Parts: sequence; structure tokens; C-alpha cells
Amino acid sequence: MIRIPEVLFVCVHNAGRSQMAAALLQHHALGRVAVRSAGSEPADRVNPAAAQALAEWGLDITAEIPSALSTGDVEAADVVITMGCGDTCPVFPGKRYLDWPLEDPAGQGVEAVRPIRDEIDRLVRGLLAGLLDAPGPR
Repeated sequence: MIRIPEVLFVCVHNAGRSQMAAALLQHHALGRVAVRSAGSEPADRVNPAAAQALAEWGLDITAEIPSALSTGDVEAADVVITMGCGDTCPVFPGKRYLDWPLEDPAGQGVEAVRPIRDEIDRLVRGLLAGLLDAPGPR
């Protein structure tokens, strides 16, 4: 049985960066990767500017609900990508951790969020290429 890799994106509020990354990876992966996102201090709703920036590319995250990071999320993931969550992300042996130092889109307009979206898209495409080319759990 082939097991698809699982990726967890973590940021503080799970309202901007991690939501955009999850949506972009789901879009590009076409079902070849399982994707989740969570936050160490989740917001009440998705960042409207992040949602608008993704809507410009035809992706809708307006129905997403920021969720709290759990140890179960990390345990289930093969790759954990942090985006400014600091020391609040639990670390488990055998997991691959990456930190993407991205500007926080909180409180910014869509003009400021577009370059963040573009950088996340670049990073997601690189991650996806690595996941699909690398031997993984089968």
C-alpha cells in the first residue's frame, strides 16, 4: 500500500501564512500529499487579506477555520513547517522540520500580502518537488 506524505503547516494564528501554504500545497499536489495547518494561538477567522490574495488565483479559503495545534497533528505529520511559531511547536524524533521565515500578514492589506503569497507559493512548489522525488514511507 502506498502511503502519501503528510505535511503540517504551523504559524501563530493559523489565519494567514499557514492557511495560504495549506491551500497552495493542496492545489499543486492534486491529492498526492495530505495537508493540514494549525496555530499556536489560533485566530477567530482567516485573515481577509490572505483570503483575497488567494482568491486572485482562484483559491477560496474563506470557509477555513483556524485550529489549535495539537501533539496529534505533529505526530501524524511527516514534515512540519513552522512559520514563526517559535518554541510552541512540539518536536518529535523522526519528523522532518523546516522553518520558513515569512513576514506575518496580520493587519496588512492585500498589497502587502501578495509578495508573502508569492514566496509561499515558491516554497510550496519546492517542497512538493522534493516530496514527490524523494523516497518516502510506502
